[in-house]
Amino acid sequence: MRHSSLVSEPKQPSSVLVAFKSWRVGAVALLSLSSGLPLGLVWLSVPTWMAAAGVDIKTVGLITLAQAPYSFKFVWAPLMDRVWPPFLGRKRGWILLTQLALAALFGALASVATSPTVGTISALLLAISFASATQDIAVDAYTVEVLREGEQGAAAGTRTAMYRVAMWISGNAAISLGPIWGWDVTIWALAGLFLALIPVTVFAPEPVSQPAPPTSLRAAVWEPFVGFLSRPRALEILAFVFLYKLADNLATALIRPFLQQHGYDAWDVGVGSGTATLISIALGTIIGGLLTERLSVPRALWIFGIIQGLTNVGYAVVAASPVDRTLLYVAVSLENFTGGLGTAAFSFLMIKLTAKRFSATQYALLSSLFGLGRTLTGPPAGALADALGWSVFFLLSIPAAIPGLVMLHRFAPFGKASLIELSADEVKPIERGLPWESKALWQRGAAAAAIATLVGVVGASLLTALKAWRETKTFDVGAALVSTVTPHAPAEAIDLIGSLLFGALTGLAIAATLAARGRTKPV
Repeated sequence: MRHSSLVSEPKQPSSVLVAFKSWRVGAVALLSLSSGLPLGLVWLSVPTWMAAAGVDIKTVGLITLAQAPYSFKFVWAPLMDRVWPPFLGRKRGWILLTQLALAALFGALASVATSPTVGTISALLLAISFASATQDIAVDAYTVEVLREGEQGAAAGTRTAMYRVAMWISGNAAISLGPIWGWDVTIWALAGLFLALIPVTVFAPEPVSQPAPPTSLRAAVWEPFVGFLSRPRALEILAFVFLYKLADNLATALIRPFLQQHGYDAWDVGVGSGTATLISIALGTIIGGLLTERLSVPRALWIFGIIQGLTNVGYAVVAASPVDRTLLYVAVSLENFTGGLGTAAFSFLMIKLTAKRFSATQYALLSSLFGLGRTLTGPPAGALADALGWSVFFLLSIPAAIPGLVMLHRFAPFGKASLIELSADEVKPIERGLPWESKALWQRGAAAAAIATLVGVVGASLLTALKAWRETKTFDVGAALVSTVTPHAPAEAIDLIGSLLFGALTGLAIAATLAARGRTKPV
C-alpha cells in the first residue's frame, strides 16, 4: 500500500461498552493512579511546602528542576525494551520494582519532613522523579502492548482522568492536609498508596502476544529512533506532538501566579480551582476518549484542537474583571474540560504511532516531547504577560494553536475522517538512500548540536536581557550573553546547561534522521 494512501478507521458502535468491561482497560487505568502520584508531589506539593517554610523563591525554583527526568526519560527507555526483571513479564516487572522504589523514597522523604533541608529534599525529589519517570515508561509501554484496537479510545480517556485524580491527591489535597496532619504523616499516607496498588500490577493481564525484543543494546537504543524517523512524515509528526497543545500550555504555564496577583485567595488558587480542574479534566478526557472512538481520530483532533485554543478567552475575561469566584471556576472548568478532550484524542494517536517492539522507547520519546512543550512555555509566558498585561496575553495565546493545526493537516487533512497511514506496526519505511559513513554522520550531528546550542544560548540571553529591561529599562544583549556563557553561581548556569542539553538532543535527532533516510549521493 502506498504511504500516501488514506486508511479509514472502522467505527465500532459496541466497542465502548465492551472496552469498559475489559480488565485490560481497568488495569491500565488503575496503574495510571500510580503514575500520577509522584508528579503531584514533585510539581505542586513540595514547592508549596518549601515556600511556606520560608525558602526563598529562587531556591524553590531550583528545587523544581527535580522534574528534569520526566523530560529526558527516553534516554534510558531503550534499556527497558532490552532488559527486564525475571518476573511478571517484560513490563509489569518494571512497574512493580518502581512502585516499591517509590514507596521507599516517599517514606524517606516523610522521615526527614520534620526537619527538612534544601539539599536533602532536592536529592530525594530527584530520585523520586527518576523512579517515577521509569514507572511511566513501563506503564505507557504496557498500555501499548496490552490494549486491543477497540479498547484504545476508552483507555485514553480513563488513563488521563485517573492520572489527574492521582495528581490532585498528591498535589492539591496534600497541600491542604500537610499543614494540618503534618507533612510527615501526609507523605507516609501517599507512600502507602503505592503499596495498595501493587495487587493491580501483580494481577494485571499479560499481553496475549508480544513482538521479539531487541537482540542487542545497539538495537534497543538506536533502532527505535531510526525506525521512527524512517517512516514517512516523521519530522512533521514530532513537530505536531510538540505544537498541538502549545496554546493550552502557554495559557496555563503561570495560572497560579496570575490568580494570586489578581487577588484570589489561597482557597481559590489551591483546592477550589484544583478541584474544578480535576473534575473538568476527568470529564473531558473520558468524554474525549468516547467521542474519539465515534468521530475518528482525525476529526477529534481537529475539533478538540480548535476549541481547546478558543477557551483561553475565559482567562482573558477573568483578567479583565474584578475578583469573581463563579467566573473563575467557569473559566477554569471550560479550559480544562476542552484541554482534556484534546489530550484524550492525542493519547489515542500516540498509541497508534508507537511500534510494539519498541513500545518503551518510542512512547517515551513522544511523551517526553509532549511534556517538553509544557516545560518551555514558562519563560516566554512570563515575559509576554509582564510586557502586555494578563488579559492581552491570554488573548494572544489563542493563535498559538494554529501551528499545531497546520502540522495536523499534513497527515490528517481537514474534513477527512481518515489518517494518512501512520500505524507504527503497519506503515512501511521510506526508501533509504545510500548509507552514511559513521564519521560523516557524526560530523553532521555535531555541527547540528553546535548550531542548536548557539540558538539556545542566544534565546536564553534575549530572555535575560528582556528581564533586565523590565527592571532597569536597559536592553543589553551583549551583557546578557556574557552572563549566560560565564555563570558565576549554580543558579546562573541553568540557561547554559539547558542550551547544551538542547544542542545534544538536536544533534542526536539530526544524526538519527540522516541515518534513517540515507544520502542521495556520495559524500
